[in-house]
Amino acid sequence: MHLLLVEDDPALGEVVRRGLQAAGYTVRWERTGEGAFDQALAGVHDVVVLDVMLPDWNGLDLLRDLRREGLRAPVLCLTARGGVDDRVGGLDAGADDYLTKPFAFAELLARLRALLRRSASDRGAPALSAGNLRLDTIAHQVLVASRDLAVPPREFDLLEYLLRNAGTVLSRDQIVERVWGPGVEPKGNVADATVSRLRRRLVGAGWDGAIVAVPGLGYRLLGGDAEARGQERRP
Repeated sequence: MHLLLVEDDPALGEVVRRGLQAAGYTVRWERTGEGAFDQALAGVHDVVVLDVMLPDWNGLDLLRDLRREGLRAPVLCLTARGGVDDRVGGLDAGADDYLTKPFAFAELLARLRALLRRSASDRGAPALSAGNLRLDTIAHQVLVASRDLAVPPREFDLLEYLLRNAGTVLSRDQIVERVWGPGVEPKGNVADATVSRLRRRLVGAGWDGAIVAVPGLGYRLLGGDAEARGQERRP
């Protein structure tokens, strides 16, 4: 799971980042509201942990702006202010949960698991489809025209990301951060090469959809119901 951590306290941020990574999360850590705004809208994170007290942007105002811009990922707010009015204000601003500092790290992990379960339930079944292609995220299986297709792990992650955002143009930077992880700088045109290999594999198996290059922007997956769902998700 990809997580965006927004925390300006360097000591706390480092502790939380390391703990989340140890728990299996891929973590992008931003220390300012400005950086968090850009990253949150990049569409590469499954959940956001947001400190309400930021040096350059009121956290609740930031959250309202993100929701207005179409952020759909669940958001867990962190704050040292734990009054009822503060919690209500956070929830009304668009938070999905609220955790008061200081907190037990085990509780943070439990709340994140609950948010991700609800988010997965909202998205529906763990299977994604586009035309005659079906991807099962639990069985880690890809079927094309009801026939099993072996797909390497990196290409599987890329295909899942494209399917979840079908009909939407994804930049190379977004693809690299989602598939390879934040802070990673793959050599050369690895994103283009991976897309090309995946596309050849799917076409060779008889897929009736397409992954198209959008000059100067990135890639978009087209194909039946998946594309329609992508259009519906746009704000």
